[in-house]
Amino acid sequence: MAITHIVLFQFQQGTNTEKIEELSSRFLALKHECLSVATQKPYILSVKGGIDNSPEGAQNGITHGFIVEFETPEDRDYYVDNDPAHQEFKKLAGKIREKAIVVDFASGVFK
Repeated sequence: MAITHIVLFQFQQGTNTEKIEELSSRFLALKHECLSVATQKPYILSVKGGIDNSPEGAQNGITHGFIVEFETPEDRDYYVDNDPAHQEFKKLAGKIREKAIVVDFASGVFK
């Protein structure tokens, strides 16, 4: 069952654009940097993201969003808890993010 992993960021006040762009590029690069222990091949199906451009005004400080897709819950769990590339990314992100919101779901599963 495929898993969609959504990550939303609010960055610390005063964080410069270059640092945000660098971190965003690093996030997108995880698709190629996160490798399966068993196969040593990338296991992330897709990664996309960008800066908020919603006209609704309901962002509550969130400025950037990313969507990561995994083939299985086990791949997502490894990514979240153990993948060295993702662990390093989280350390970098922690230096400039104010808030992160993460929501995961399997499409069509509501209970």
